[in-house]
Amino acid sequence: MAFSKQQLRKFADLIRIDISDEKLAEMNIDSVIDWLDKLQKIDTRGVSPMLSPALHELPRRTDTVTSGNIRDAILKNDPDTTGVSRGYFAVPKVMDE
Repeated sequence: MAFSKQQLRKFADLIRIDISDEKLAEMNIDSVIDWLDKLQKIDTRGVSPMLSPALHELPRRTDTVTSGNIRDAILKNDPDTTGVSRGYFAVPKVMDE
């Protein structure tokens, strides 16, 4: 299936791309169209859709139940000790009233 230069120009206008005549002459659109025709002929019945051909599995960790009462240990990491004695992290003001 061969496309004329005018047809390719029309396609480019329809999909809203600006392409120069030099680039248009260099493009081998026919081979791409032939490849797409081959893809259309592939029987995909019974194949479930997938997001990616690569199988990805997220690493998982086991959940461990703790007492959770480690506020003082966490507050020791604060370099600004302004709020530590009151039990919170002191941060710079980011909004004016």
